[in-house]
Amino acid sequence: MTEDPTTGGSAEGQDLPETGGPAPMPSGAPAPADSPSTDEADTQAEAEVDELQQAKNEMLEMADQLARAKADIYNAEQRHNAYVQRSRNEIGEARKRGQAEVVEALIGVLDDIELARQHDELDGPFKSIAEKLEQTLEQNFAVERYGATGEEFDPNIHEALMHNAKEGVETDVIDVVMQPGYRVGEKVVRPARVGVAGPA
Repeated sequence: MTEDPTTGGSAEGQDLPETGGPAPMPSGAPAPADSPSTDEADTQAEAEVDELQQAKNEMLEMADQLARAKADIYNAEQRHNAYVQRSRNEIGEARKRGQAEVVEALIGVLDDIELARQHDELDGPFKSIAEKLEQTLEQNFAVERYGATGEEFDPNIHEALMHNAKEGVETDVIDVVMQPGYRVGEKVVRPARVGVAGPA
């Protein structure tokens, strides 16, 4: 029988550890978890990146569509506003033309009324009718009679039928009114026909 030189006991009957095998797992250590391979992890990450990029692209496309829709709405509103403004202007111009045509048709009557007034012949029922006509034209159609002696001559609204030099006059003025002028607002229906006196 052979004695163990370390323990001093016999080596017979004792099991010796085998060599060349894996090292024994320490007692109480957790077993390693199964993890996906590196290729599988990379593929999954790329898929997530692609999904994120696709979502961003969809958001950008939706934002672009929203901006285009807002621009279309703005343009439509501008066209509508321009149409409304243009229609109002056209209606206003048509109304002024209609008023001017009415006044133009009545100019002969208005001239007779003014001539009768200058000769003190505007009296009786005719005076009442004439004044009511003039008042109606002024209030409802903005008709204005203009042109008076002493006013400064304006070729835009006056028509000079004669011109004389006159002492004491520094600029051209109306010396005599042959026919008064009529206008509707700023539109001249007929210029005042006058005689002009200028500096000597």
